[in-house]
Amino acid sequence: MTHAAAPPGSPTGLDPATVVRSRAYLSALLLAALLGIPISAAAYGFLALTGALQTYLFDDLPSDLFDGGAPAWWPVPWLGLCGLLVSLTISRLPGTAGHSPALGFTTGSGPAPSHDLPGIVLASLATLSLGAVLGPEAPLIAIGGGLAALTVRLAKRDAPPMAVTIMASAGSFAAVSTLLGSPLLGAFLIMEAAGIAGAALSLIALPGLLASGIGALVFLGLDAWTGLGTFSLALTTVPPAIPPTIASLLWAVPVGVLGALLGWAIRWLGLTVRPRVHRNRVPVTVVLGLLIGLCATAYQLATGRAFTQVLFSGQDALPELVADAGGYSLGVLLLLGLFKALAYGLSLSAFRGGPVFPAMFIGAVLGIAVSGLPGMDLAPAIGMGIGALSCAMLRLPLTSVLLATLLMGADGLTVTPQVIVAVVVAFVVTTVLPTPGPPEAVVPAQPATPAAATAPATGTAPDGTASSGTAAAGPA
Repeated sequence: MTHAAAPPGSPTGLDPATVVRSRAYLSALLLAALLGIPISAAAYGFLALTGALQTYLFDDLPSDLFDGGAPAWWPVPWLGLCGLLVSLTISRLPGTAGHSPALGFTTGSGPAPSHDLPGIVLASLATLSLGAVLGPEAPLIAIGGGLAALTVRLAKRDAPPMAVTIMASAGSFAAVSTLLGSPLLGAFLIMEAAGIAGAALSLIALPGLLASGIGALVFLGLDAWTGLGTFSLALTTVPPAIPPTIASLLWAVPVGVLGALLGWAIRWLGLTVRPRVHRNRVPVTVVLGLLIGLCATAYQLATGRAFTQVLFSGQDALPELVADAGGYSLGVLLLLGLFKALAYGLSLSAFRGGPVFPAMFIGAVLGIAVSGLPGMDLAPAIGMGIGALSCAMLRLPLTSVLLATLLMGADGLTVTPQVIVAVVVAFVVTTVLPTPGPPEAVVPAQPATPAAATAPATGTAPDGTASSGTAAAGPA
């Protein structure tokens, strides 16, 4: 990840204590708390609408039409429609509906322009509700940051860049406040992806953390009022953890290597297909949607299990997968991992969403598949798999460790040593491996700024590949 010199309006060279004591900064904290309420409510509504559409289209509607539930071919036409809607949104509306998730999740150059927000909302809503294999975290970060920046500019057209940056960061924090299970984890994801450090860390993080805490309360309140849920990732059943052993620590090395290789293959697929999408976006994206639907159909026909395990981000399916880990044969796990990875790679190339949840789901599949090895247990195996795949896809080692350990609840500390080893190995192998995809799939690096906290854009990842988040300007 490369970082250019800080632009005008950044906090570089300022004394954080002096800034924090200023009346303007205290006003910014108050504004961040106030903005956290409507932005987190908007994020809650977006997630609720996405969940309602998924339930109606893939559960309620086929149950009404067919006596035996949804037939295996059911996802194919919906994924074709998904490709059509997403491609038309990207090609017809202002902006590019956010950035291609194939480019990763790292640095950025500012909040989404207000005219880009409709495209981001529509493209991500179609992607998430109609079955493409991406998550909601990146669109929510872009939407939250864009709405906060728009509010500041409407209130004061000559607002200094640093004020816009801080408020946009707070909006992003509020939007993903509970999505990953903890406000701290969502905040950590944004800060590590943006590369915020030094004076910028405290000045930008404080309003963001405040907005994130307010957002978590809003999500809980709306759940109590509506009963729709908190939309927070959590395992309903956590496998019992045992103290680390030398055998499990040794197994962390090959698991990290496998995670890195699998992540490289998924990224290679996304980046290889991506240039073809650019040459003829609408028909190619429709075909990709149909292929994703066929992956889900093939999985159900081959295993007898629901095609929904292959579709969507995996956030809702992950708790069920872990709870029923003992009910999966090795063959079923291999097919699930294969079809989910294929659908994930194809989704990365043309659709709009985030890469976090599918990586965690595939990592859990990998962990369950290797949990029967001598000296291996289920809890550390799942933690290692999630950490390794997350690191391979996100290239954010600290966030990857937290994603795997916090998900395991009270037993997370027990499996932390094995997770750390797997993540470090995955990060090193990912860095050493050649850049996946053809050269034309990689776009030139853009300067990074502290505003990266809100909408990651094109930058350079640790392995030399260009990387992107969701909401800054640049190639789609």
